[in-house]
Amino acid sequence: GVCGCCGALRPRYKRLVDNIFPEDPEDGLVKTNMEKLTFYALSAPEKLDRIGAYLSERLIRDVSRHRYGYVCIAMEALDQLLMACHCQSINLFVESFLKMVAKLLESEKPNLQILGTNSFVKFANIEEDTPSYHRSYDFFVSRFSEMCHSSHDDPDIRTKIRMSGIKGLQGVVRKTVNDELQANIWDPQHMDKIVPSLLFNLQHVEEAESRSPSPLQATEKEKESPTELAERCLRELLGRAAYGNIKNAIKPVLIHLDNHSLWEPKIFATCCFRIIMYSIQPQHSHLVIQQLLGHLDANSKSAATVRAGIVEVLSEAAVIAASGSVGPTVLEVFNTLLRQLRLSIDYALTGSYDCAIGVSTKIIKEHEERMFQEAVIKTIGSFASTLPTYQQSEVMVFIMNKVPLPSSQQSIEAGKAGENRNRLTQIMLLKSLLQVSMGFQCSNMLTALPSAFLDRLLSTALMEDAEIRLFVLEILISFIDRHGNRQKFSTISTISDISVLKLKVDKCSRQDTVFMKKHGQQLYRHIYLICKEESNMQAHYEALYSMLMLISIELANEEVMVDLIRLVLAVQEIAQINEDNLTAYNRCALFALGAAYLNLISQLTTVPTFCQHIHEVIQMRQKEAPYLLPEDVFVERPRLSKSLDRLGPEVFFWQSKISEVLGGSGYNSDRLSTPYIPQLTDEDRLSKRKSIGETISLQVEVESRNSPEREQVPSEEITYETLKKAIVDSVAVEEQERERRRQVVEKFQKAPFEEIAAHCGARATLLQSKLNQIFEITIRPPPSPSGTITAAYGQPQNHSIPVYEMKFPDLCVY
Repeated sequence: GVCGCCGALRPRYKRLVDNIFPEDPEDGLVKTNMEKLTFYALSAPEKLDRIGAYLSERLIRDVSRHRYGYVCIAMEALDQLLMACHCQSINLFVESFLKMVAKLLESEKPNLQILGTNSFVKFANIEEDTPSYHRSYDFFVSRFSEMCHSSHDDPDIRTKIRMSGIKGLQGVVRKTVNDELQANIWDPQHMDKIVPSLLFNLQHVEEAESRSPSPLQATEKEKESPTELAERCLRELLGRAAYGNIKNAIKPVLIHLDNHSLWEPKIFATCCFRIIMYSIQPQHSHLVIQQLLGHLDANSKSAATVRAGIVEVLSEAAVIAASGSVGPTVLEVFNTLLRQLRLSIDYALTGSYDCAIGVSTKIIKEHEERMFQEAVIKTIGSFASTLPTYQQSEVMVFIMNKVPLPSSQQSIEAGKAGENRNRLTQIMLLKSLLQVSMGFQCSNMLTALPSAFLDRLLSTALMEDAEIRLFVLEILISFIDRHGNRQKFSTISTISDISVLKLKVDKCSRQDTVFMKKHGQQLYRHIYLICKEESNMQAHYEALYSMLMLISIELANEEVMVDLIRLVLAVQEIAQINEDNLTAYNRCALFALGAAYLNLISQLTTVPTFCQHIHEVIQMRQKEAPYLLPEDVFVERPRLSKSLDRLGPEVFFWQSKISEVLGGSGYNSDRLSTPYIPQLTDEDRLSKRKSIGETISLQVEVESRNSPEREQVPSEEITYETLKKAIVDSVAVEEQERERRRQVVEKFQKAPFEEIAAHCGARATLLQSKLNQIFEITIRPPPSPSGTITAAYGQPQNHSIPVYEMKFPDLCVY
């Protein structure tokens, strides 16, 4: 204390510190004395902590006395000492520095808060040589976050304080994020303050920005906007996040959006996650997606608009993340979305978020649930589009297995409510499947449509619900259309020149041929059965037309083309005979469908006589029966006729004529002349609309009708025992045939060569003897009663030349 009264006896570091302060604070820092203090600090680094403590003491005294000029000088001196000194003793000096910064931030004066923040930012940019194990930034995180939420009355001051808070948080992040020995800024206690503060400033765009007096000032203010600064800081924070820190960084974002009800407009939420997805490292994208999916599950009983907002943000995030969005748990993502879809259906039907009807107090709006369901379906498509082909195929099988079917082992709920739930579930899942299939590109149809998947998909095509059948057709079309020809067949018409469509046609590949051999009859059968449905509308016939044409372009060889023509002629027969009592519109639509298809297919085959026949029939229909052409049927007000049973033969396409003209061009005329009859399968046994008894009796009736000896054969009475015996016998015959084939294969695999050779030799000898008998019968004429053959000149003639002496053409010799 005695030394303090006499300046000459005070320690040198105190004298040097005192000399940097002028008598008038407006004169600013005394630069020459500051240089002396800096030199002393560098020469005697052990005194640095004392210099810092003394400067801190003076600053606290000046703050309490409201001598703000000297406060600014003290902070400037501290900044210069920090920038100049990097010795090991800097840690003790930093403690004094941070203490002074904290004192300024605690002040109610905005200028002092901004001054303290600026000094902290300068300190944050300094790379220290030695680590600090005991330094804490908790106060600074809390104070800077509080400044980010400033509500000062003056808009300009409020903007400055918020920007200082954002800069301070940015400084804390830079100082701590890369140093494992520093305080862990990624802890939830810190992230829960930093992230919401940045989002708050992203959310609030100050009106003062639009009130600048000059363009130059507008530019300056735009650069200093809290919104842009907060975005830059958030990007920097997320860009530094490691794998284990993503969850702590994303969770506060979700909570902030919940607390401020920002999911419903979804504009801000989408903007936030766009920033997040572009800022984090690409390999961490799936973690963000998982967080969003978990949040969607947590909000499963929130309002539909909230859930729709989360789902649409998911969709946006998936598009940005591309292949990294789904991560290792592919099916879990789709399982979550499908579960939410099913929950939404239940909510819409019951009107409650709980199992018991009427328990929930929230009002459920059906149109909002419908919007949510559409958002989920769109998101499923977005996710699927980011996957490789093989995973897309797995996802489609996964979705198809979720579709409740009467023939499957899945539980089908009974009752009116159960039927509605099943129907809505089927429709929503098929919509999801359609969304996935639209982005699916695969050149190999065997890979695109595995047998189990195709069987389940086609079984839904036999349902009575018209909307479900239409979805199935659209899904099949999206699979078959690999060259973008779908839109060219969107309207049914009889165009005279197919070249105007500019179709993209490739040669049918070997894989496509194998696919059609395996599944062709199955596809034809379902097309045939769908055509017989009375509830079909114009959209169904357009889809059927597109499907027939796309099969002809994408998958057809000569054999497939023949089968398709037979199928269309069989469809014409459905409308002509009308055993199913179809309406006039359905019958006219089937006639028009056949005309449009045969018109285009005749131009694809380029057989002149075939084209001529089709053209003649179409011309005859234009004159006599225009209501059998698509131009009159598939319009807003179709022009129909009730006298369809009195049509003349000239307006029909005849199988015999088509078989004749195509057979002459190398097509299989025998197959062409055979009427198409769909095969009986297990689906008919499980179908609700037709029992097995009806199907088998129908086949017996058709066979007896086509038999030339039908008058002599009495019709067999169909009973339960007859049906049972037919099924058992057919199974037994199949088992016997399978066992015989197995024995033959086993014999040729295991028997000795001599035994196989002897067996084949015996069969060859038997075959040769049979051939000799056939040749003798065909070459030798029948004997006359006298035993000799009389020639034209009346002279007796011996028997014909023996077979072994005859000379045959090379092609006839075995």
